[in-house]
Amino acid sequence: MAMIEFVRNYTDESTDRGYQFEFRCDHCYSGYKSSFEPSLIGAAGGILQAAGSIFGGIFSSAGNSTYDIQRAIGGPAHDRALQKAVEEVKQKFRRCQRCGKWVCAEICWNQSAAQCTACTPKYEQEVISQRNQAQLDATRQQLQEKALGTDYVSGIDMNPDVQVRLNPGAAAPQLQASATHCTACGATLTGGKFCAECGAPAPAPSPKSCSGCGHISSPGARFCEECGTKLV
Repeated sequence: MAMIEFVRNYTDESTDRGYQFEFRCDHCYSGYKSSFEPSLIGAAGGILQAAGSIFGGIFSSAGNSTYDIQRAIGGPAHDRALQKAVEEVKQKFRRCQRCGKWVCAEICWNQSAAQCTACTPKYEQEVISQRNQAQLDATRQQLQEKALGTDYVSGIDMNPDVQVRLNPGAAAPQLQASATHCTACGATLTGGKFCAECGAPAPAPSPKSCSGCGHISSPGARFCEECGTKLV
């Protein structure tokens, strides 16, 4: 019999009743199981065991003896069954001529390059993977930049005897202050574009800081442009 050449990752699931093998890809370890091939000797042993359970005596002894011998499941019959299983399952695998590994044809084989995907990745999958990774990296960088632009500590009392209470939404006091007095005469402004007392242009309103997320919205916004919280 010729030598059997196939994947190194396989499981022999043969028993005294027959032969069966599972072969796994060297990369993703997905497996294919061969068809079960009954053992003639094992079947004969089962008949003797069944007869022994009914009649006892010599039939029972013969059945147990056959069972014990067949448990070894070795020999030419086992080798022929393995060879047959290899021929059956081999069509599901391809051997890479670069690394020598057997890989599943469905997932780990690059048909256009005639190599496994570990040696030559599939172009489309590699592009998708790199694009997704680039998006994750950009998102991470933008989050860091946004975090650096947000004041998280302006409301923290640095006195060591004071308990720290973080308020991530707190903004700098100068951003929360509204222009309520005329810069020219000091009169109280009523909300118009010019001072009612001296006619000087009213200062532009300060941007509004969200108490929920800290985002700085436009002066005329009533709700946070980032999270929808009502602005005060």
